[in-house]
Amino acid sequence: MSRSEIEHVPVLSEVLMSLVDPRPGETVVDATVGHGGHAELLAGAIGSGGRFIGLDIDESNLARARSRVEKAMAGKSSPSLHWVRANFSELGSVLDELGVSRVDVILADLGVSTDQLLDSSRGFTFSEDGPLDMRIDQRLETTAADVVNRLEENELADLIFHSSQERFSRRIAKRICEARREKRIRTVSELVGIVCSAMGVSGSFSRHRIHPATRTFLALRMAVNHELEHLQELLEYAPRRLSVGGRLAVISFHSGEDRIVKQNFLDRKRDGVYEIRTKKPVQASSEETLRNPRARSAKLRVALRLASAQGSA
Repeated sequence: MSRSEIEHVPVLSEVLMSLVDPRPGETVVDATVGHGGHAELLAGAIGSGGRFIGLDIDESNLARARSRVEKAMAGKSSPSLHWVRANFSELGSVLDELGVSRVDVILADLGVSTDQLLDSSRGFTFSEDGPLDMRIDQRLETTAADVVNRLEENELADLIFHSSQERFSRRIAKRICEARREKRIRTVSELVGIVCSAMGVSGSFSRHRIHPATRTFLALRMAVNHELEHLQELLEYAPRRLSVGGRLAVISFHSGEDRIVKQNFLDRKRDGVYEIRTKKPVQASSEETLRNPRARSAKLRVALRLASAQGSA
């Protein structure tokens, strides 16, 4: 299977559709449409009486998702379709602009699309050199180069450790600060070399199961794009716009994100706001992982909005 083929396979789709159970006539928000895999399934399920709202911060993703869904809906009972370039933390303003007070389903798939990760001009991939950028949303001003060249050593170490659990974070931060005193760190290859030097390892993919710079790059990407902050905002806001019986589904790809989702759901359960539909995170079967390696680290959690707490949150 090629990279492009893998990219177009939505993760955990069968179990997601079963747990979220989108019904004809409902209003559904796909807060991270990506290339439209989940969007196609959700839009198809709610039919002509439904309303589908797709969000993404990447214009190219939004265009691809729109094309995919509209093609799939051709000749069928299509819901009302809305496509908005926005971060899911902006959900409230998006719904207000559309005149939507309540929605029945909110999905947030937190994974970064493969084409973004493999685009050397974005600075995510180790396979080709490129600028140390890492902005998913090109409207952002701060790049990964800005982060590694500006933060104090202890701040940089804390960022790398807390965001990605990199146990060599102190050593890496120290080496970064030593290197930037000589010259500004500008490219992927420069940072990879610095991280590998700090860890005392080779940067070769063939000699390491996971590239030694992976956790550092993950932490920087999350910081540049404010990923955890935006996730917190979505989780805090979602109950205000979910209808009675509405479902919130979040697919995360690393432990930091999953911990935040888990804790939020538990807190809301104690407050009487949610019923948790997934006591443990749902993960891909071995069969799905073989078909779609991207599903290996995916974790799905789903919560149901309770009627008893409709006026709270």
